[in-house]
Amino acid sequence: MRIEQQSKIGVPSESRICVYSQRQLQRWFSACGDYEFEDLLCEFDDADILTPQPSYGRKIRQKISSRLMRHASVSFVNPGARKFHIDRDYELFFAKFLVPRDLLALNAVKEWRKRCRVAICWLAELWAEDVPEYKGYAKILSQFDYVILNCSASVQTIQDVVKRPCIYVPPGVDAIKFCPYPNPPLRSIDVYSIGRKSQVTHKALLKMAQEKKIFYIYDTSLTMQTALPTEHRSLIANIAKRSRYFMVNPAKVTRPADTGGQDEIGFRYFEGAAAGTVMIGEHPKTEAFQKNFGWPDAVIHVPFGAANMAEILAEFDSQPDRMEQARKNNTAQSLLRHDWAYRWKAILDIAGLKPLDALADREERLRNLAREVAKA
Repeated sequence: MRIEQQSKIGVPSESRICVYSQRQLQRWFSACGDYEFEDLLCEFDDADILTPQPSYGRKIRQKISSRLMRHASVSFVNPGARKFHIDRDYELFFAKFLVPRDLLALNAVKEWRKRCRVAICWLAELWAEDVPEYKGYAKILSQFDYVILNCSASVQTIQDVVKRPCIYVPPGVDAIKFCPYPNPPLRSIDVYSIGRKSQVTHKALLKMAQEKKIFYIYDTSLTMQTALPTEHRSLIANIAKRSRYFMVNPAKVTRPADTGGQDEIGFRYFEGAAAGTVMIGEHPKTEAFQKNFGWPDAVIHVPFGAANMAEILAEFDSQPDRMEQARKNNTAQSLLRHDWAYRWKAILDIAGLKPLDALADREERLRNLAREVAKA
């Protein structure tokens, strides 16, 4: 792997993959999983990571460019990244973005389309209802050969606009990092809740914690950003592996106006399952969820807004065998289904590229670890 900075343009490389990363431009908690994926795929494959740097006045330029793109097909605007030149040819250009406005940063990278035989964009969040509003970004997306989406119900709508094949691929996780085996730590945390949550349920759990009945961990950050994405992912994994119950809900559960009622799988399901927690809460009532989490007790239902958490947790604690089996199932199934290795293999198949031996080695390691979980 070669990580490109602007000062390293022209360094010789024989990599076949060019990975565009926003790690110097975006430090949201929600982007840390993307950087985890980028780092891992460089272990699976021969890849260079390109990391454009922020330019002076970036925040102001971001606001101006976002307003322009909402009202016009202005695809040349640079929202505040220093210009960057790709100086050699690649088999595949791969870029992963959280939301449509992030696409504008590509305008700082010159020759990316000409230098790469195949180009694939992975866009995590674009709701079908918002597609007409974001038509200004369609010209950028149409430069890619394929568009991968985390929102399954948005696929056809976006494909109709960008006129490129759009494919649903679920989020992933470093299943080995999150796996509690082969030496499971003590699950000393009773409930772990990160991301969007019901304030009613949160207050019920907080009351239990204040009464010293449970150890409850939850978010307190307002900025939702980190200067250390890799360490942030390790922190999430280490806390989750020591948690008994992990709160989950569909993506943007507290912002239904943003989704137009669209039900999608959030990242929490992949993290909670991989860490072998008992996931409790709501889940999307979709085919995509059943396909990816269709085993018994993947999520044990707790109504959104439940106030009687003391009674609910007591009921779960009275079924230790069921809870232990749920934890093992979640861990093993994540190792067999949801590691980033499987997502990269799917992308290579879309691009028409053969996987390298390192990817097969990773898959074998995942299978061996899943067998160890089953025997435990």
